[in-house]
Amino acid sequence: MRLLVTRPEPDAGREAEALAARGHEAVLAPLLKIEFTRDVPLDFAGVQALIVTSRNALRAMASRRELPDARKLPLFAVGEATARAARDIGFANVTTGPGTAEELAELIAATLEPKHGPLVHLAGETLAFDLKSRLEAKGFTLRQPVLYRARPAEQLPAQALSLLKSGKVDGAILLSPLTARTFALLIEKHGVVTQGRRLVCYCLSQAVAEVLSLLGFEVRVAARPREEEVLALVDSEAGHRRKRTHWRLKAKA
Repeated sequence: MRLLVTRPEPDAGREAEALAARGHEAVLAPLLKIEFTRDVPLDFAGVQALIVTSRNALRAMASRRELPDARKLPLFAVGEATARAARDIGFANVTTGPGTAEELAELIAATLEPKHGPLVHLAGETLAFDLKSRLEAKGFTLRQPVLYRARPAEQLPAQALSLLKSGKVDGAILLSPLTARTFALLIEKHGVVTQGRRLVCYCLSQAVAEVLSLLGFEVRVAARPREEEVLALVDSEAGHRRKRTHWRLKAKA
């Protein structure tokens, strides 16, 4: 199948390679641009642990002068991919969460004690889950320095738009509510709403799907909020399409 890959670089290129390895064709259409915030101060004095729910926060952290101090602290990562990225930049004491920020909050509350010091969530400007309120309700003090911002794209790439107009795209992979909203806005801006609604949108979570389903898009939701599960959805849909094609051809014969 031919699919729009909408996540920002460098993850878009990596996801395109994963799709190609599965026999699909990726059309790069990053809908967000990640900008690091260089002037946000970081203070880890007295902090008992760090929290990371995005690899973009780790990319921002990797270029900061405070990185050596951060590496000395335990780090809670939202899922496996984020945990690997943390280890790649030198974090040794990494606890891997179940895959969502909500579940990570429960893991942290079950593992740590509020009296042992504040927590620092290395965060982006836009968050899908209010981790701060959840942990503060359990007695923790949580600081959330904003290390990056996601800027929505103002237009679709020319190749992606051309393929959409000609009906030569089968689906789109969407991994955040902000990406989904940006996608819907740009589909309308470019006048390809009809073509866009013919696509199957493969969504990381129900929160992503809700943005699109309310606007009439056909959605599929991953069983777990992991990229691997989204790719499994794509494979499953491709298998169903091959079977339908096989039976149509057999019926005509």
